[in-house]
Amino acid sequence: MQITRGMRLTQAKEYVSQKLGVSLMDLSDPVAMLEVRKERGLGSATEAGEILYVHDPVGLEAKFHIAELLDIPVNSVERFKTMTGSRG
Repeated sequence: MQITRGMRLTQAKEYVSQKLGVSLMDLSDPVAMLEVRKERGLGSATEAGEILYVHDPVGLEAKFHIAELLDIPVNSVERFKTMTGSRG
């Protein structure tokens, strides 16, 4: 958000928290954000003991969801769209 939208850190945090529907405090709470990421299909960095299910989004799929939810361009998503000829 800081680079793509020219926002200051505080503004970027506010933007993301509004898009995710969480408080600013929740953004820095790993337990709360794990739930948010799972609910919204944003993927997560798995840790020891965390269960990853077959339908959980990983990699590029998670990046597509992030780009769509936050309304920002993600380089790997944009490159994939260009390479496959899909612009949607």
